[in-house]
Amino acid sequence: MIAVNMAETEKPSGSSHEDDKPPNPVSFNFMVPKKEISMVPDMGKWKRSQAYADYMGFVLTLNEGVKGKKLTCEYQVSETVEKLLAMLGTLDRWIDETPPVDQPSRFGNKAYRTWYAKLDQEAEALVTAILPSERHDAAPEIAVYLKESVGNSTRIDYGTGHEAAFAAFLCCLCKVGALRVEDQLAIIFKVFDKYLRVMRKLQKTYRMEPAGSQGVWGLDDFQFLPFIWGSSQIIDHPTLEPRHFVEEKVVNEYHQDYMFLECIKFINEMKTGPFAEHSNQLWNISAVPSWSKVNQGLIRMYKAECLEKFPVIQHFKFGSLLSIQPVKP
Repeated sequence: MIAVNMAETEKPSGSSHEDDKPPNPVSFNFMVPKKEISMVPDMGKWKRSQAYADYMGFVLTLNEGVKGKKLTCEYQVSETVEKLLAMLGTLDRWIDETPPVDQPSRFGNKAYRTWYAKLDQEAEALVTAILPSERHDAAPEIAVYLKESVGNSTRIDYGTGHEAAFAAFLCCLCKVGALRVEDQLAIIFKVFDKYLRVMRKLQKTYRMEPAGSQGVWGLDDFQFLPFIWGSSQIIDHPTLEPRHFVEEKVVNEYHQDYMFLECIKFINEMKTGPFAEHSNQLWNISAVPSWSKVNQGLIRMYKAECLEKFPVIQHFKFGSLLSIQPVKP
């Protein structure tokens, strides 16, 4: 079960086959999510919240699920996953239909705002199309996370807080039963992978700024989760060791199979100069002896550098699915 009620698919014993429809998951009073963390002292409320427990549970369950598996392995692709890919395809097409405009500043192309306005307008309809009919009432709540997951239209920037909103969006789809336990691999290998491709295209096309970037001291300007899940994929690999990912030859050979190396490949395309200089944290990680140690270290770093940082979490929104209420003891 994906930590957060990934809609139970087991039927009660003795049930007749006419109730092949999945049982109704927990009932929610859906609401439009809102910000709850407005000052640094509120961070304790976030760390004790049901939302934090559900979010971390989701990330760690998927981390276990992809352990030792290649992007190219076989897995089930459900109708909901197909619908999510179609939705991301729509966002991708809108980029093609909204070329960057001529402007004096190199960064933050204002055409992004036109692209974003379209998503803002259509998000609820896009989410409704993904949800099962008996869950359409969840669309206004879940659509907020989709809109938060593609960057900020005022600042034209993108960072790990936006990435977290997309993971929260997927987590909510699990909580309402649209995504299920058996979708685990497809959630990362299909949906999240496609999301990353669309985000990279947004970042390149509109020259988006990294949000709250720590420069060379951060792991990456834009992403974090694919490094966690991607390092889990390579655990116990017979030949690939962490020291190899700084070698371009290895990256080119294996990037189709491993999300971590796909991220390194993108960094190599976008940045010039010695790897140790432009990506110092990753360079340090390449000295760690095993992928399981890399994976554990990245999870600790993610909590400390993203989830426990006020500038990131102040933007996070809470509703009925990801609740600010404290975890029930």
